[in-house]
Amino acid sequence: MKVTRKIIQIDDELCDGCGQCVPNCAEGALQIVDGKARILADNLCDGLGACLGECPNGALKIIEREADDFDEHAVEKHLARQKDEKPMACGCPSHQIQTFMPSSAGQGTNRETASSASALSHWPIQIRLVPADAKFLKNAHLLVLADCAAVSLPNLHQELLAGKAVMMGCPKFDDAEAYIEKFKEVFAKAGIQSITIAYMEVPCCSGLPWIVKKALESGSFNIPVTEIVISARGKILSK
Repeated sequence: MKVTRKIIQIDDELCDGCGQCVPNCAEGALQIVDGKARILADNLCDGLGACLGECPNGALKIIEREADDFDEHAVEKHLARQKDEKPMACGCPSHQIQTFMPSSAGQGTNRETASSASALSHWPIQIRLVPADAKFLKNAHLLVLADCAAVSLPNLHQELLAGKAVMMGCPKFDDAEAYIEKFKEVFAKAGIQSITIAYMEVPCCSGLPWIVKKALESGSFNIPVTEIVISARGKILSK
């Protein structure tokens, strides 16, 4: 039943999708969608404003408007569903996975604006944290990126990232076998269209293409692969 009551309002202009408000909503009414905080359903928001003080940009405020009445039973069911969701390795619930609207990275007439725009289309990006069934991987062109390459290549977003989903990690310090299993699962579920592997010229980084190839071989996946080797000074040495 709709009533006139107090409820949270989110200013899209001020919200940057940081997510600091989400864990402070005891009812689980807030979620990051397309890079912005959203109320999942009016009947989940009690309008008390426990989340207000957590927003660094002041994007949340309490207003009075017509909305579905607060429903404690709906909140209980919603929280029970959230508990059943598989948590990511960092302890963050999987419902906080984010996808972003396409940016203008590398496009437009303003060269300075284009070169500084982000081409990142989703979160998380670490290999260990990306669920194999994430929607942003479905039929994607995948960029498998070595951690160091992200720092070395000056125009990473424009040259490699635009139009791709990204999974990044370190083949030296992380668990190679776990990476192989993760990629096998991704290749089996996501329908990946192509794979670009970008890694550094140093020997330890060569483990990254080996990991991807082992995952492809073990599942007999036929996905085209491009390797890009980057120098310590940020130049593409081979492609």
